[in-house]
Amino acid sequence: MTILIGIGVLLICLAGVPLFTVMGISSLLNYWHNGISFQSAVIEFYQLGSVPLLQTLPLFTFAGCLLARSQAPARLLRLSNAVLGWMPGGLAVITVVSCALLTAFTGASGITIFALGGLLLPAMLANRYDERFGLGLITASGCLGLLFPPSLPAILYGVVSGVSIDMLFRAGLLPGLLTLSALGGYAAWRAQRQGVPCQPFSLRELRGALWEARYELPLPVLVIGGIYSGMFAISEAAVVAAGYSLLAEMVIRRDVRKRHFASVARESIVLSGGILIILGMTMAVTNYLVTEDVPGQIFALAERYMSGRIAFLLTLNVFLLIVGSILEVYAATVLIMPLLLPIAARFGVHPIHLGVIFLTNLAIGYIMPPVGMNLFISAIRFKKPVLELARAAIPFAIVLLIVLAVITFVPWLSLVFVPQ
Repeated sequence: MTILIGIGVLLICLAGVPLFTVMGISSLLNYWHNGISFQSAVIEFYQLGSVPLLQTLPLFTFAGCLLARSQAPARLLRLSNAVLGWMPGGLAVITVVSCALLTAFTGASGITIFALGGLLLPAMLANRYDERFGLGLITASGCLGLLFPPSLPAILYGVVSGVSIDMLFRAGLLPGLLTLSALGGYAAWRAQRQGVPCQPFSLRELRGALWEARYELPLPVLVIGGIYSGMFAISEAAVVAAGYSLLAEMVIRRDVRKRHFASVARESIVLSGGILIILGMTMAVTNYLVTEDVPGQIFALAERYMSGRIAFLLTLNVFLLIVGSILEVYAATVLIMPLLLPIAARFGVHPIHLGVIFLTNLAIGYIMPPVGMNLFISAIRFKKPVLELARAAIPFAIVLLIVLAVITFVPWLSLVFVPQ
């Protein structure tokens, strides 16, 4: 019967039904087949509503949507160009940093590509960057930022796994900086080989850019600095981010008018509400799988064919890259993580280290051909064929895969700031 239910769910997926509907149907069918009350699914939503950390999702989402709707990305891009534009390949480094920062605040690479792509690509072309290089770099950079606060996928991982979100953000600091440095360094090297000219440093332009971005600059300092220093808990940082964004962009800047507030709020509610629906439905499925001891069966199978921790980590990365290229990050987190946590623990992988590996894999999966989500988002944004964008993103994906190997097999990078 369970096999028949699985086949039916697969057919529903092929019909294009939303994932949360598939998860809900499969959980209810399994509960019905095993004589479990349907109230179990309702209980999952009730338990989710009582988790304090989930209150941070709509607040951070609202702050990210508000920033994306305003002129903040353009102001921050001008500032980044004034600070780093004199470097060889400075605009390429700016692309990496600015995309990572916006993705961290919005939690969605699609928003980053749409918000910054129209600014970055014309600027790169005007500075004699190769178009294919620019397309690949923007597409790849859109997946960065998942390890930095206030990343919504990282918060969701903490909720699902039960690990401290504050510790998870501390663990992601060095791996995240390594990822940015590797991709930025490679992009700068490629730009030098293309003979891209450097723009002269202008103190006047720097002063003007600093003054223009004076209201946006305190936000990452408050949120990121507050979390890393221990001044704010993650829930308090969410309130600070939402309140400050509202004050800066609607009251002081007035980039977002009062008549636009409803559409921004609606956008953030739809995004965060969709995450909660997916989370509730998939948690119902996960609880059923745990009840049936599916993790134990998977571990028994893995133990039979894997010789140890290294083999497990290699298999884990391949599996997660495939998952990341197929599933959306929020659905993958709540569907896959509860199954992986006990298996990883038996192979001696720390749950916070697992979280860093997991998020890095899903980020890279966004640009893995042939079905990475960022490839299709960029295809829509830049009106280019998906295969052309896939070819453009391959060199950057290789760099990220090398960084992933370092993060996976050097756990010190993730655990140096985590109390043991």
